Amino acid sequence: MLKAALGFRAHSGWAAVVIVAGAPGAPEILDRRRIDIADPKIRGSLQPYHAAKPMPLPEAEAFLARCAAATQKMSQTAVREIITELAGKGHSVAGAGVLLGSGRPSTSLATTLGSHPMIHTAEGIFFRDAIKSACESSGLPVLGTKEKELYAQATAALRLPADRLKRRIDELGKAIGPPWRQDEKLCAVAAWLALLP
Repeated sequence: MLKAALGFRAHSGWAAVVIVAGAPGAPEILDRRRIDIADPKIRGSLQPYHAAKPMPLPEAEAFLARCAAATQKMSQTAVREIITELAGKGHSVAGAGVLLGSGRPSTSLATTLGSHPMIHTAEGIFFRDAIKSACESSGLPVLGTKEKELYAQATAALRLPADRLKRRIDELGKAIGPPWRQDEKLCAVAAWLALLP
């Protein structure tokens, strides 16, 4: 079985995923895709903290718990489907890289819902945590890296200067074709780091 790794960048209700395989010194992109991780049947699930803001606190807690259960289930299903698909093609998934934000969660739901910036931070954490948990429940080691620190960490770990690393990521994108946006580039770097021994 050839080794592969997954890289994730979460958004509100969905995540970009890039699958990298091969030797750490010569990776290749196997695939890139989008996974949906918010249940469209739950109104407001794309931005659950925004939807919870006008609710009384007990109702907000119940709503967020319902959204979390659905998001967790969808994340687990998506990760397991990717792992199964890769196994069918002769690849074993060695790990996952999940891009993290820089914001810190509030200590209470009431405080979070009272601050628009904290609502955005909470939603980012909400979806990233679901992806991390889904990977861990599938037995994958997870490397969480703050997005702002990704290239610095990658240049050190891969022993490549930043400009050479960026050129290499661009080349990997050309090999697989469009789309190859910022999402895919960052996910590719995260997955490449997760591929390292």
